[in-house]
Amino acid sequence: MTLSTQLDHLPFLEQKPHSTSPYLGLVCITFSKQVRFRTITRTRYLQLSEEQRANTLRELYRDNLQRLDGALTFCQNHEIQLYRMPSGLFPMSDMEDEIGSSILEEMSADLAKIGQRAEKLAIRMVLHPDQYVVLSSDSREVVATSIKILERHARTMDLMSLPRSVWSLMNIHGGKSQRPEQLVRVISELPENIKSRLTLENDEYAYSASEILAVCQSAGVPMVFDAHHHICHENLDSYDDPSVAKMLDAARETWANPEWQMVHISNGEQAFNDRKHSNLITAMPSIYHQAPWIEVEAKHKEEAIIHLRSWWLMQNNL
Repeated sequence: MTLSTQLDHLPFLEQKPHSTSPYLGLVCITFSKQVRFRTITRTRYLQLSEEQRANTLRELYRDNLQRLDGALTFCQNHEIQLYRMPSGLFPMSDMEDEIGSSILEEMSADLAKIGQRAEKLAIRMVLHPDQYVVLSSDSREVVATSIKILERHARTMDLMSLPRSVWSLMNIHGGKSQRPEQLVRVISELPENIKSRLTLENDEYAYSASEILAVCQSAGVPMVFDAHHHICHENLDSYDDPSVAKMLDAARETWANPEWQMVHISNGEQAFNDRKHSNLITAMPSIYHQAPWIEVEAKHKEEAIIHLRSWWLMQNNL
């Protein structure tokens, strides 16, 4: 039986309470074709007339909203309680012509049903805006564009009736290195519907775990600790290096509700310190058993989740 087939046969889920392992999160799509979303390129969009743009986006948004509902159904069927929405769920909604944003306002009732259903199913919905969000840039235009992107995401999450809290977080990286003061200042000036959801994550290049921790402490926002980014940045040879546990504990202190703490896990594709993600998760910090919520950043998506669940079940039965 393949891992994909096993997703439909998970009897051990009912036998394993949350106290023995964290909630594992699905990132955007499935490795199978069950959860997929449509998009449109900026080039193609700009070739359309205003009427064509409106018609195209209206049809695309409604289709993606149905697909998002299908993603919730997938999570429900496979007892996945954490789901990261794609950042491009509603493409062109932050364009200057405001056609996309107006259509989302028209769809507010349908959008609200998604958040209400997620709440009913106890599925935590979160977001990771794309790499173009750089609040620490030395370019005023880049910062302004970054805030505009976050404003669009925050407004969409409001329309979806998702709470203004880090239960429905928007997670970003620190951006341009060696500019922590600006990062803290810009965060302090963000609108409430953004800042109330904002979290910051360490990365392999610009901001180490300790550096982004200091920013989070100064800005008053939670830290999402990524163990793989940490070992790559520090050139470590084990997820059980003492600094991993130290950073997990320090990051937890930035969460007003420690039970909402989220972390990320990925493995290197070709080597332990490889920044490219592997298909499955075959190595995990032992301290991660204490993390309530883990986003699984692996290429094989739901298959990586089932692989981890099976491994944890075996560990618990030893």
